[in-house]
Amino acid sequence: MNFILKDENSIYYEVKYSCDNSIFLKLGSEQFFITDARYTEEAKKEAKNCEVIESSNLITSLKNILKSTPKVKLVFDPYEWNIAEFEKLQTDLNLVPKKHFSKHRRLIKTDLEIQYLSTAAQYGKIAFHTFREYLTVKGVGKKEKELHFKMSTILQRKGSLNLSFDPIVAFNESTSKPHARPTDRRLANGDLILVDAGVKYNRYCSDRTETFMFQQSKFSSVKMSQKVKNIYDIVQKAHDEVILKVRSGMKASEVDKIARDVITKAGFGNKFIHSTGHGVGLDIHEYPNISAKSDIVIEDNMVFTIEPAIYIPDFLGVRIEDMVVMKDGKAKVL
Repeated sequence: MNFILKDENSIYYEVKYSCDNSIFLKLGSEQFFITDARYTEEAKKEAKNCEVIESSNLITSLKNILKSTPKVKLVFDPYEWNIAEFEKLQTDLNLVPKKHFSKHRRLIKTDLEIQYLSTAAQYGKIAFHTFREYLTVKGVGKKEKELHFKMSTILQRKGSLNLSFDPIVAFNESTSKPHARPTDRRLANGDLILVDAGVKYNRYCSDRTETFMFQQSKFSSVKMSQKVKNIYDIVQKAHDEVILKVRSGMKASEVDKIARDVITKAGFGNKFIHSTGHGVGLDIHEYPNISAKSDIVIEDNMVFTIEPAIYIPDFLGVRIEDMVVMKDGKAKVL
């Protein structure tokens, strides 16, 4: 298959190097990495199994390479290109659009990719533990903004890791917003906290969400209300049911239904407002989408999140999220 790529992670997947201004071309057995002079020295050392071409006009250089095969069909992902680039690209080229082309190529993870994802997940787990310990000692009175910054710092391990995405740290009513932004609200004993965060290891992402009640110490007399506990238990059950029942060979929509049925049966179906999960890899959101609309068939070596949730505006949100890999037909938590 002949194809072109523009997205950084898509290119990295092919040659183990990328930068913010490059085009990758696969033409039969030949592969070309086209970039400008800022990156050629590094690219020649790091890019694998390709010819590095230095260019001040990437699309012109691409077309020059293709002059010897003017009618060749080139697969491309329309989501990778802006309108201005596409207008230049389509002239003289025989383009075949395939949406999310690279994400489909990356659906099944290699053992090495799973190793990287597992390591990222373990670093994420350690960060959550460290953050909870910090809260116990110094959390009272801290703003969401301050704790958002602290979690970001913990995750990055003095600069040795990058963030998968901007973390979410939310208290009480703010937890009802799936992508809550940090505010000046201060943490108090007995507050409900939702934390969603992850790191990158060798560019591969992790993703984890915990929802818990903050207790200043183990001697705290504050208890979770029965209403909050009931909601938490429903989400936990949905999370656990998916991990227990998902099998290779199911459609992603069937996996989503497992979680959705638990929450709907409990009377909160309209409060579960997003999909049950998403693939994770070089991008934080990859395929498969674990949603009611997805017909992707689950296979071994796919990696995705399980993150059922209930959100009640101006009251609370509970989300519990783990990453799993499909092995021997079943889900293994990373």
